[in-house]
Amino acid sequence: MKAFDLHRMVLDKVPFEFLWEVALRSLYTFVLVFLFLKITGRRGVRQMSLFEVLIILTLGSAAGDVAFYDDVPMLPVLVVFITLAVLYRLVMWLMSHSERLEDLLEGKPIVIVENGELAWEKLHEENMTEFEFFMELRGQSIEHLGQIRLAIMENNGQISVYYFPDKEVKPGLCILPEGCSERYTSVPETGDYVCVRCSKIVALEAGEKRSCARCANPEWSKASRAIRVT
Repeated sequence: MKAFDLHRMVLDKVPFEFLWEVALRSLYTFVLVFLFLKITGRRGVRQMSLFEVLIILTLGSAAGDVAFYDDVPMLPVLVVFITLAVLYRLVMWLMSHSERLEDLLEGKPIVIVENGELAWEKLHEENMTEFEFFMELRGQSIEHLGQIRLAIMENNGQISVYYFPDKEVKPGLCILPEGCSERYTSVPETGDYVCVRCSKIVALEAGEKRSCARCANPEWSKASRAIRVT
């Protein structure tokens, strides 16, 4: 093999007509990565939209191949970049004229907590467990869900939180790690208890055993009424 062989570096053994196939392969890869990200959810995406992450992943794959393999010609990879750049600009223009397309590609903000109660079904639709969500909330110094008037998962995966004033804080599920709050399958005294999985609040009698009517979880903890300390 001759080093710095210009023909090998630009086209190698592929014909010039293969560049049209490269454009088609780029679109095919783009669609596959998009479907993968939509199916697996938005978890871990920060500061960027789903569509922007998709572009970066697809371009990164193309760039990686040409950087590491001597039998990958450079010109087809250039076509990949040009195709995706044109596709990106086209899609951004279409999204500015179509709200439905924008919702499909970028997603919609989703209300996860409303009036101190977890929208458990919506959370699971996003392929996020309540434990991961609670970890995100603890990062914002939140002790229990009753402190939250509204928590919204944005389309870039970040969580926006709006709080109750101290005088309006509701009883809610303590979201501190398991060792910081006691859990019961048989409650020790009469009072308000909250399902540790879905945050449903129920008045239980001392010694009562009950599975949650919402998620069938048998564990309960005492509803917390603590106010925020900032």
